[in-house]
Amino acid sequence: MANMKWKSFNGIPLVVTLIWIAVFAASLHFMDKSVIAFLGILSSIVLVYYTNASKAIKMVIGAAVLLIVIPLVAGDNRYYMEVASQVGIYVAMALGLNIVVGFAGLLDLGYVAFFAAGAYAYAIFSTSQANEFIAGNLFPLNGEWFWPFLIVGLIVAAVFGVLLGLPVLRVKGDYLAIVTLGFGEIIRIIFNNLDKPINITNGPQGITPIPSPELFGLKMGTPFYFYFIVLFVIAFIVLANIRFEHSRLGRAWIAVREDELAAQSMGISLLNTKLAAFATGASFAGVVGVIFAAKQTFIDPTSFTLMESIGILVMVILGGSGSIPGVVLGAAFVTILQVQLLKEFSNFLHSLQQSGIINLPNQLDPSKFQRLVFGIMLILVALYRPNGLIPAKRKKNDLDAIKASKFGQAKLGILSKISQISSGKQS
Repeated sequence: MANMKWKSFNGIPLVVTLIWIAVFAASLHFMDKSVIAFLGILSSIVLVYYTNASKAIKMVIGAAVLLIVIPLVAGDNRYYMEVASQVGIYVAMALGLNIVVGFAGLLDLGYVAFFAAGAYAYAIFSTSQANEFIAGNLFPLNGEWFWPFLIVGLIVAAVFGVLLGLPVLRVKGDYLAIVTLGFGEIIRIIFNNLDKPINITNGPQGITPIPSPELFGLKMGTPFYFYFIVLFVIAFIVLANIRFEHSRLGRAWIAVREDELAAQSMGISLLNTKLAAFATGASFAGVVGVIFAAKQTFIDPTSFTLMESIGILVMVILGGSGSIPGVVLGAAFVTILQVQLLKEFSNFLHSLQQSGIINLPNQLDPSKFQRLVFGIMLILVALYRPNGLIPAKRKKNDLDAIKASKFGQAKLGILSKISQISSGKQS
């Protein structure tokens, strides 16, 4: 009965979506530090996705919310823009991992290593750290080098992706997960110990101060500017995901994900296809790593632990592996849960404790149970939404139209050979 009701759902009326956006935008403007209003305006993107309107109208409304409404009503609040930027960073990373896990079906638990590669590439050369192993006192670079380093981070991470892909081509499934997990830990340990005999990463002390981006002399070091930088990168990655999904390479990834043996028998090169998936997914993480380093102004190996990789994987699985809107929703939901909802709930419980209403020990602080919350969420999704919050849509082909076309008239491939053999025997 529930499935029938969901199938008969024709979308949210456009008027309801517009009223929702107007109400929460006004609430956020007039009520400073209103968490509910901020979450309401962020969730309006989900409403826009389910609105009963043409794709062009939904894209215009979504762009207006992200580019005009949110900066207009929350741009003066540093905390809200910080949360929005953080959500954008994880959305971009989850979209990159979606290529490896969602499209190609390669379980990658070392994804944070590519993120670290991009971050360290910018951090080393934008600070005086590079003078430790390059003669000439040419460094640090100023913030205008941030933009070229987006490309450098992409290339460095793609090279790391190929280096990971080459030795793991012979394994799959659980074995691939273990190998990639080991790769991620090896990269983190190397960065942690690469301060001797030649000091390249400054070891556990980390690298600081990493300069903020500059554009024509304008310093872009506030969350307000990073919000727009992240939006630009997300738009690029979403466009790349869409183009890859419907390309020849994207169809090869999906074929490998469904059945490697069948894909190989159809002429798909497993070597090239898997390497392309690792390199493409890694390159997006490298770009985001450069943004992360510039935003934080300090990085050290503890920023790139295994839990980061698991968190990004949870975003992909929760949203819908292989589904671009699902991954965006899953990343936004998990990030908001981490950086805001659990924190706000913890503050609420502390206020109750201080007023003497409840007596809660520190061990039961909700912010300390993030992994438990993730586990419960995954179990619930596995039970009630096994394909994710927004499952990937499979393109349906009209078989009758294909049979009626000129390609359906003659027998192709192995069927044509069988026909030729049978006709030869008859003659």
